[in-house]
Amino acid sequence: MPTRRFKLLVVLLGLALAAPAAVRADAPSDRQVLHLLNRIGFGPSAADVAHVKQVGIDRYIDEQLHPESIAEPPELTARLATLDTLKLDPAQLFAQYGPILPVMNGGAKPTPEEAKARRQRAQVIVREAQEGRLWRALYSRRQLQEAMVDFWYNHFNVFAGKGLDHLWVGNFEATAIRPHALGHFRDLLLATARHPAMLFYLDNQLNTAPGSPGVRGNLTGLNENYAREIMELHTLGVDGGYTQADVESLARILTGWGFDRRALRDGNVPVFAFEATRHDTAEKTFLGRTIQPTGESEGIEAIGMLASSPATAHHIAIELAQYFVADKPAPALVDRLAQRFRETDGDIAAVMKTLLTSRDFRDSAGQKYKTPYQYVLSAARAAGAEVNNPRPLLNTMARLGMPLYYCQTPDGYKNTEDSWLSPDATTLRIGFATGFGRGTLPLKAPPPPDQAAGETPPPQPQLVADQPPAKPQPLDPAPLMALLGSTLSDNTRATVAQAEPSLKAALVLGSPDFMRR
Repeated sequence: MPTRRFKLLVVLLGLALAAPAAVRADAPSDRQVLHLLNRIGFGPSAADVAHVKQVGIDRYIDEQLHPESIAEPPELTARLATLDTLKLDPAQLFAQYGPILPVMNGGAKPTPEEAKARRQRAQVIVREAQEGRLWRALYSRRQLQEAMVDFWYNHFNVFAGKGLDHLWVGNFEATAIRPHALGHFRDLLLATARHPAMLFYLDNQLNTAPGSPGVRGNLTGLNENYAREIMELHTLGVDGGYTQADVESLARILTGWGFDRRALRDGNVPVFAFEATRHDTAEKTFLGRTIQPTGESEGIEAIGMLASSPATAHHIAIELAQYFVADKPAPALVDRLAQRFRETDGDIAAVMKTLLTSRDFRDSAGQKYKTPYQYVLSAARAAGAEVNNPRPLLNTMARLGMPLYYCQTPDGYKNTEDSWLSPDATTLRIGFATGFGRGTLPLKAPPPPDQAAGETPPPQPQLVADQPPAKPQPLDPAPLMALLGSTLSDNTRATVAQAEPSLKAALVLGSPDFMRR
């Protein structure tokens, strides 16, 4: 068996060197359908291909731009209904899974054993958030919405390994990202700014005017982290024309924006709170505009300024074009998207319609290299896999350097080829394709119980050993070839045709053609 795996590795590496980098531009209509499904979501499934061929590309795009009009499969709804922690708000999550405070424990400090048990129990939150994300990406008919959730979560990244954020990443995605993924950018920006996950991750919950009546404990002065990142990463971009003085002014504007610790302690909502006693009450100048001292509304005004800035429109346009079209998108396309952003006051769906109906998008098949997240999901979708246990897929993403919800830096995971293509990564992808093709990934069985936690929530997800099923069921290569054959190079098709039957599916999923979208 090791010899067979070595032979497969050699064949696939040979294909990687010999295959062309992109699908031909004069692709027939079936290639156009597969290209659309590779970009608008997480790769083709047999059902989605049939639907696009039935309704046409333009109508399918219109459907995807209005996800609320698309009924979800009952099977997906039933799966999501089992994820109890996704039904809880931030205060409930803290009260049930957060650290035990003496005031919550009859005045007694929790024992080390009680604290450890609490931390161990809290691991279920990130696990259920991961399961929910993967099941939606695999089985939702709202594929564009799922792609936009992936895009926007990376844009507004929160690291689950920082302090209390392991409690809130799932709720952050569910309440701040998902409802606004195809809505208006201003609403999305404000929702992320007010969520406790972002307030904690980028430290604005500590941001306090020096010398104000609310100074106490660790609330002692200005914290510029969020003010800097909201301009550099979330809106204007690093070259967006702001200065260090603007960073300081925005930090002063956002003093007092945090969460209500009493609400967290008592399990009450809402958690976001503006604490006037910690706010800087002086007049400020931000991006050349005078901001009058009006309390919380100063922050809303400043966030509105950022959302409507031409620099923000250009920055978001570049990022959308890079995710959906090409690593180095054409400046003319970026300009059209930025113009549409400004014309519609940041209507994300309108911008996406301009992008998805552009010639740049239609002619870009094969120009994007799949991230680990996209690669693993597209393999499962193409295979029509029944995934009751998502952990082998999550483990693969983590081994490939993309653990879900565990990007430490606020700029999120990259989506460009140079970030993910390397000899080591290719070898790992081939190993995944081999195991998947041979049916040795335990996807159908229920997931194993959570591993025991350490003294603190782990900064990275803990990998769980993938125990092969008792009776592996190799993938049938015929449906894969029927679904994907038109996107495979002549060299790949010839190699698959000559291979042993047990290796054919692995050769398709491990081919360089399949690693592109």
